[in-house]
Amino acid sequence: MSMFETFGKDTAVSDRGANTRRKLERMNRALRHEEPDRVPISDFFWGSFKERWRRELGLPADADPYYHYDLDWIVTVPNMDPWIRPFETLKEDAEEVVVKTGFGAMMHKHFAHPMPEMTAWEVDTFDKLEHVEFDAATDPRRFLAAGDNQIAGVGDGFQRNSPAWIETVKSLRPDFPVYGSMIEVSECLTRLIGQVNALLWMGEYPERMGAVIDRLGAFYLAMAEAELAAGRGLLDGFVIWGDVAYKKGTFMSPAYWRRHFKPWVDRMIRAVHAAGLPVIYHGCGNVHALLPDFIELGIDAYNPLEAKAGMDVVDLRERYGHRLGFCGNSDMRVWESGDRVAIRREVLRKLGAAHGGGYIFQSDHSVSSAVSGTTYDYIVKLVREFGTYPLRLVNV
Repeated sequence: MSMFETFGKDTAVSDRGANTRRKLERMNRALRHEEPDRVPISDFFWGSFKERWRRELGLPADADPYYHYDLDWIVTVPNMDPWIRPFETLKEDAEEVVVKTGFGAMMHKHFAHPMPEMTAWEVDTFDKLEHVEFDAATDPRRFLAAGDNQIAGVGDGFQRNSPAWIETVKSLRPDFPVYGSMIEVSECLTRLIGQVNALLWMGEYPERMGAVIDRLGAFYLAMAEAELAAGRGLLDGFVIWGDVAYKKGTFMSPAYWRRHFKPWVDRMIRAVHAAGLPVIYHGCGNVHALLPDFIELGIDAYNPLEAKAGMDVVDLRERYGHRLGFCGNSDMRVWESGDRVAIRREVLRKLGAAHGGGYIFQSDHSVSSAVSGTTYDYIVKLVREFGTYPLRLVNV
């Protein structure tokens, strides 16, 4: 939190109008635990949600919720694949595609289903993992060239030849505070070898896996530093992607995480703060056991705070006060119900965590196709109406 006073000082503003500068001030004040004009709002949207939203609201085919609602921030992703290479198509027809990506993962994407499945991995033995060599973390193509990459290209949609990261950043800057992002080791392992292998090998070879984690940690730290250099003066913040938990707790023991993963998260946070930018850490699941660690590490906000994993931002604010900022936690299950009474109660209750700043309103993960367009429209209007400071949430 020592970097609060430097947020945005190196960022050029000549390409940004008053509205975008106002949004940046709104975000930064919230992350400094001050009350801005209103609670910031944004989200991560499934492509299938966007299609439903356009259809139900009668919007043009190119309509986008970020622009339509003038949302307050947006995240960009460079090419984080260990190997910078085009997808290798293993199977493709009108219904599905199977590709091998730059993570060496075989990705099966059925176009009728919202998310892909990783079915196999090029790095499929521990010996291969210990000796694997990657393309340079600092390779300029990660930031300056278009091309296939797993995280941008294979998700709820399927995209080949994703645009160059730096061009995406430049195109969004006039309208939004733009955050860069980087995965940390736990996210890499899930994509590189699969969750089962990652946990199995931590159990079988705890010290040797620790050495692997150190190699991967150094690799992605170097990549984050290269991204910060490539985007110098163009970024307003940074997201670290690092899922380490499921519904009931952390994947690995908190002690193992603290010994092997935490030092690299710490170094990445320090690098971002040294660049004068705030950090939002994205980690799904039940992370109650690790929140004191993230406070110690000095992240500026934690996201997404999954309600279905027992996370509750109102309780967390009571427990931790303003030692930690929060981003997310509005229960997607309630949104998907379409029940306006329940949705209003949910939204207004979660806004209660915004007293004194320190809260960005979002879902507790991302907006799925099970949410109607009219429901999301209603939620944005609720946040805009009741999220204006000073907050008046009593008897509403």
